[in-house]
Amino acid sequence: MRLLVEDLLVRFGGVRPLDGVTVAFDSGLCGLIGPNGAGKTTLFNVLSGFVRPVSGRVTADGTNLLALPPHRRARWGLRRTFQQEQVVTELSAADNLRLAADHLGGRDAGLLDFCGLDDPRRPAGELTLLERRRLELARALVGTPRIVLLDEPAAGLSDAESRALAEVVVAVPDKFDALVVLIEHDVALVGEVCATTAVLDFGRLITSGPTADVLADERVRAAYLGEGPS
Repeated sequence: MRLLVEDLLVRFGGVRPLDGVTVAFDSGLCGLIGPNGAGKTTLFNVLSGFVRPVSGRVTADGTNLLALPPHRRARWGLRRTFQQEQVVTELSAADNLRLAADHLGGRDAGLLDFCGLDDPRRPAGELTLLERRRLELARALVGTPRIVLLDEPAAGLSDAESRALAEVVVAVPDKFDALVVLIEHDVALVGEVCATTAVLDFGRLITSGPTADVLADERVRAAYLGEGPS
């Protein structure tokens, strides 16, 4: 799977949260980083159909995603999680998955086990933060996901919890043959799990490529890590 974004422009009044962004995300687990307000979530909103760009193209293995409404993108296989949790707290973990399966027309067998949830009958409102993040991930994997967009899934978790969740995330590409794009502020975690990474700042792409090279780039260190050039 190759997700290609070309010359993407989003304008909110006089503000351009995405300003001519061109970037490719290839198969596997890819990172998307940048300071707050860089345009990362706006890019996810464009990809999932919640924001319409002024111009540009988005294709996934030749499919024009911008031509599809949000519900058809989801049925095609584009899934995402949000910074604000979307689980229904009154429903059990299993019923949350069934709700997603009914919407997407897919199957949910084995997903709770894969994501590390061992009691499907517990109401989602009784789950710990880590368990709810595991459930969010399971919901995003219902059916046949092709592209999975994860928007800060480790936010609020301890380092140990972040690593526990990351163990599941890194298994997704091989298990589901899906491309995963991860927004994450924990640069160390991105360095550990993402083969490639793209960096946004003020709505523009700074650089993209192998994660180790990207994190060593002086422009990235200046914009994201707050370091000046050496």
